[in-house]
Amino acid sequence: MNLSHPLSGATLARFRGLLDPALRDAVSVLDPWGERMAAFALGWSDTDGGPHGGVGGGFGGVGGGADRATGGGTTDRGAGSGTNGISRGDGGKGVRPALALLSAEAVGAPAESALPGAVAVELVHAFSLAHDDIIDRDELRRHRAALWKAYGVGPALLTGDALLALAVSQLAGRPEAMPYLSAALIELVQGQSADMAFENRPWKGPGEVGIDEYAEMAAGKTGSLLGAAAAAGVALGGAPELADPMWAMGRDLGVAFQIVDDMLGIWGDPRVTGKPIYSDLRHEKKTLPVLAALADGGSAARELSALLAAGTTDEESVRHAAHLVEEAGGREKSQALADRYVETALSVIDEHLPSATELRTLCNSLVHRVN
Repeated sequence: MNLSHPLSGATLARFRGLLDPALRDAVSVLDPWGERMAAFALGWSDTDGGPHGGVGGGFGGVGGGADRATGGGTTDRGAGSGTNGISRGDGGKGVRPALALLSAEAVGAPAESALPGAVAVELVHAFSLAHDDIIDRDELRRHRAALWKAYGVGPALLTGDALLALAVSQLAGRPEAMPYLSAALIELVQGQSADMAFENRPWKGPGEVGIDEYAEMAAGKTGSLLGAAAAAGVALGGAPELADPMWAMGRDLGVAFQIVDDMLGIWGDPRVTGKPIYSDLRHEKKTLPVLAALADGGSAARELSALLAAGTTDEESVRHAAHLVEEAGGREKSQALADRYVETALSVIDEHLPSATELRTLCNSLVHRVN
């Protein structure tokens, strides 16, 4: 797939032209210090307030990009990878606002009609990353200092709170879309809570994490915001009767997205992903490839179980663990499950929006991406 973005250059430019000014307008109501920190969180500026010259945000300039550094030391983890990941940075680069805008166009409305929804989901995404890094104590985000590391924990918390409040304000007067954002926020927290609880559960035996539990966690933690984006897009575009099926579509798409993220955390090329290799294994995350491998029950699965139980995270051990995960079928089973979830998501589009070609392309790209 395209290593930069699945959408065409013309669509990309059009969406950037809509989203960038709207996001800047949204944060302009903050006091100067808050606006400066929000600009940093959204990837527009550096700590000195000047334009950021590195990886920016979604659509190449707002809220996406590779979220993890390639080197050792403190990891620059995207949400979903860390101890507390909420909404991992996008290989899909700006997929949340793009999903909202494309969903509106799919029902025959101009993309502008869904702009409040696109802005809202991108602000929630930025809020979640700001808080995520604080909880995980991750010092890097998008190859530079995390917001809390640059400005302090207190200011970063307040900036995240402000971004969340601004997101809610975007849809406060839009009853056709606001319930989906509210539901996403609740599910996001529930999914994150489940993910954190998984860390205290054993790899195998009584209390082990099942694949169905993982899928429900991923639907909340990652899928809920994608569901809100798609539902808001069609609702604001004048087709509120499609909001419920598009909400379900986005949740399924999010499970597929999270599964592929988990796979990239083990087998992705760090030169492409911008993510440190084996990071999830080092942090003993209960990702789907590992869970699927452990469920195999064969000799590789048993050896993997013993290795994980020992808790060794040196380079040789995690490399061997990755080999065992693949040998036990974790990679193949994960890709198969991701494919099934995206097929379910696409079936909703095929049923309700059969001519939505770019929307289909975006969804497909999320399970065949390399970053």
